[in-house]
Amino acid sequence: MMNTPKFIGFLILACIFLASCSGSQKDQNSYISADALFQQHDSILAHAEEFSDSVEILYAKGLKVSYQEDGIHVSISNPDPAVKHAKAEELIITKPATKFICTTALQLGNFEVLGLEDRIVGMNSLKNLFSPKMRQQMKEGTTVKIGKEGNFDLETIIATQPEYIFVSASKHGGFEALKECGIPLISHHGYKEVDPLGQAEWIKLIGLLTGETRRANAVFADIEKKYLTLKEEIKTDSLNCPTVISGRQIRDGWYVVGGKSYMAQIFKDAGADYILKDNEDSGGTTLDFEAVYAQGINAEFWQIDSSFDGDFTLDVLANEDARYATMNAYKNQKVIFCNLAQTPYRELAGVQPHFVLADFAKAFHPEILPNYQPKFYKLIK
Repeated sequence: MMNTPKFIGFLILACIFLASCSGSQKDQNSYISADALFQQHDSILAHAEEFSDSVEILYAKGLKVSYQEDGIHVSISNPDPAVKHAKAEELIITKPATKFICTTALQLGNFEVLGLEDRIVGMNSLKNLFSPKMRQQMKEGTTVKIGKEGNFDLETIIATQPEYIFVSASKHGGFEALKECGIPLISHHGYKEVDPLGQAEWIKLIGLLTGETRRANAVFADIEKKYLTLKEEIKTDSLNCPTVISGRQIRDGWYVVGGKSYMAQIFKDAGADYILKDNEDSGGTTLDFEAVYAQGINAEFWQIDSSFDGDFTLDVLANEDARYATMNAYKNQKVIFCNLAQTPYRELAGVQPHFVLADFAKAFHPEILPNYQPKFYKLIK
C-alpha cells in the first residue's frame, strides 16, 4: 500500500523542482524581446508606405499639429519646464519643401535618421561632423558652409535658396541677421524635451515639412517600440537598482545633469537610481564640488561625456583630480564614458534615445542585452 504522507511529500518536492526549472528557463529567456529587436538589420524605411500619412504628436511637449482646410497647422514652442509663457511659433505647411539650412548637429541628425540629408543645402561650421552623406555633400558643394553664429555669410545663404532655416534657442548670436534674408526661421526645440521619446518625436516635424510623413512615422515607431520594450523588460524583471552619479569638475564646480533632465530620465528608465534625482533642473547645472563628491563617492556607476583626443581612460580621469580615484565607481571600473569627438552623439543621441537607453542598460544590467554593442556610452578601463 502506498504511504500517503511520503507520496504527498514527493509530489511537493517534484512541484518545487519543476517550478525551479521553469524559473531558470524564464531567467534565460526573459530578455529575448529587447535583445532580438536591437539585432534587427532590416531597413525601416523600406516599410514606410505601410504607415499613416498623418502625424500625431504623442510625447513632444513643444509640438502641436492640426489638419485644416488651408494646410497643416504646426505650433512650435519651447518645452523646457523652466521657460514660462513662451510665445509659440505658428507655421502653416501647404506644400513640401526641398531646401533647408541647419545650424546645429541635432538638426542634421533629424534629417539623417530619415535619410533626407540631401534636403540640407547649408550647414554652419561644425567641428565634428560624422554623417558620411553630409561630408560627401559638403565635399561636392551640394551643401555649403554658411559660417558661424554672429558671422553668417548672408550672400551664401541667399544663394542656396533655402525655404526654411532651422535655428536653436540655445544660440543667440547672429540669428537676428538671418531675418534680413527674408527666409522663414524655425526654432528647433527638440533638445529641450525632457522625455527621451519627446526629443525623438521632432523628426515628425521634418516629415511634415518635407512631405515625408510616412517615413517619419515609420522611423519613430521603430524607435518607440525598441525604447519601450527595453524599458519594460528592465522594469518587470525586478532587477537591482544601482546608484549613478553624473559629470565632473568643469571650471568652478561639478557639472551634473539635472534631476528633471533627459539624461536623468534615461537613468531611471535604464533601471538606475540617480543620486541627484531630487534636483529640479531640467538641463545641466553646476554644483559645489564637495557637495556632489560627498553624495557621489559611493555611487556604483558614474556617467561622463566629453570631447577627448585619443583614448579616455581611468588614468586620464584620475590625473584631472586625484579625488576621483577614491570614488567607488572609479575603483570598480564602472565609469561610463561617451567621447563626443569620436561618436555622433551630438547628431544622433537626441533622435536615437533607444540606443542611449541600451548603452546604459548594457552597463547597469548586462544580462538584458548580451549581444548589444554600445553605440555612444561604454565602460572605460
